[in-house]
Amino acid sequence: MDCVDILKKKDFKDDGVNKISYLKTDQITEDTYYFKDGQVLDYHRHPEGDQIFFINDGEGEFYLDNGKEEKVPVRTGMTLLAPKNVWHKLVCTSKSGLVASQVTKQPAGMEKR
Repeated sequence: MDCVDILKKKDFKDDGVNKISYLKTDQITEDTYYFKDGQVLDYHRHPEGDQIFFINDGEGEFYLDNGKEEKVPVRTGMTLLAPKNVWHKLVCTSKSGLVASQVTKQPAGMEKR
């Protein structure tokens, strides 16, 4: 059984959001992002699949833009959906950092804005 305690493995980087892929199959992948205050996972989208985010620790802002930008404040315990082909980004607003995981269908493709 694959099992990872992502909060025990906190790995923040000064030069940008750190992304670690802990679990991956041919059909789905799980990635965890470790943000320092002010760091941003900038706008991108996945043309071939939905993405689900889990806020594991900290606070931030989640943005969706499907022709009109929406902003949602996020905190520990929240779950968010980035629908297929919709631009989204995540920003850390917490002095203690933000830990967020995502699960994505594979292959989902990825385009940066």
